[in-house]
Amino acid sequence: MSLLFQPYDLAGLPLSNRVVMAPMTRARAPEDVPDDLTVLYYRQRAGAGLIVSEGAPVSIEGRGYLYNPGLYNARQAEGWRRVTDAVHAEGGKIFAQLWHVGRVSHTSLQPDGGAPVGPTNGRAPTAKAFAYDAAGNAGLVSVSTPRALATDEMPRITRDFVRAARLAIDAGFDGVELHGANGYLFEQFINGALNDRTDRYGGPIENRLRFLLETLDAIAAEIGGHRTGVRISPFGRLFDMMPYADEAATWMAVAASFQARDLAYVHLSDQLTLGAEKIPDGFGASFRKAYTGTLIAAGGFTQETGERALEAGDLDLIAIGRPFISNPDLVERMKNGWPLVPADPATFYGGGGATGYTDYPPYQGG
Repeated sequence: MSLLFQPYDLAGLPLSNRVVMAPMTRARAPEDVPDDLTVLYYRQRAGAGLIVSEGAPVSIEGRGYLYNPGLYNARQAEGWRRVTDAVHAEGGKIFAQLWHVGRVSHTSLQPDGGAPVGPTNGRAPTAKAFAYDAAGNAGLVSVSTPRALATDEMPRITRDFVRAARLAIDAGFDGVELHGANGYLFEQFINGALNDRTDRYGGPIENRLRFLLETLDAIAAEIGGHRTGVRISPFGRLFDMMPYADEAATWMAVAASFQARDLAYVHLSDQLTLGAEKIPDGFGASFRKAYTGTLIAAGGFTQETGERALEAGDLDLIAIGRPFISNPDLVERMKNGWPLVPADPATFYGGGGATGYTDYPPYQGG
């Protein structure tokens, strides 16, 4: 049998195959609470060995998009409980991705219309948030100028993540993934071109990693390292992340830090298919050598390229995103050689009800 379809033991959690449904923002949750369509959407895709949920903001402050189901109140947790029950009823496993967008937000999404927060007051010049414009209409708007977090505010945000992790476990999730990738809050601190702080969270590599590692450790202390994963995007350029002098050394320090911890997995997000430059040759092998735990990667994988990565020992699990949107039974389609349906990008985010969300049927032959 193809390695892609073989079971895998994820820190004691049995997965039926090695295909991970990657986290994907869909902006389909009215009032930021999972509803009936959210339940159906995840249940339809429970054939993945592991689902990583769309990013769930850990606070109102952490939001950068409207209609995202969060994990910061009891009503949201109750909605997510219906999702996890549905996935488990189909034999699936699901982790919650915990998210804070940092500076990639807008005042219309923030408590009391305040400024978004980040490591500095540097605005992401080309970034957009899905928020309200001056006329009160929902849509893509340029992000607002952030304010730099004070040193004594950092523990508050870590506590928000810990609270969200506890809500996730109580809501039935099998674990959580800390979103440290794609130009959001933690990567904003890691990035040496952006983070010009002079306190213990800026400057040398050790300081720039401190916030991520403190939060990761606090989550693991609350729910167990075996239920804690983390996502990063080495050399990522989303939301105006810029290159910096010690970039390769920074990411290798991240790998060493993860190796020293008891984690469920590390999830790499390769942004090449999203317009970023190619990750330097040899980096993947170096990272794999430095971090020997379960390694997942996402970045335009097909069945063939995913299988090759598993056979070469480069990865343990393969994360696939957009094909799951239009092929809810993606694993069965790949296993049986059934054709894949292309997704409609116009319905990726928001929009009306089931269209482009839960109306893609499983393969029906012919």
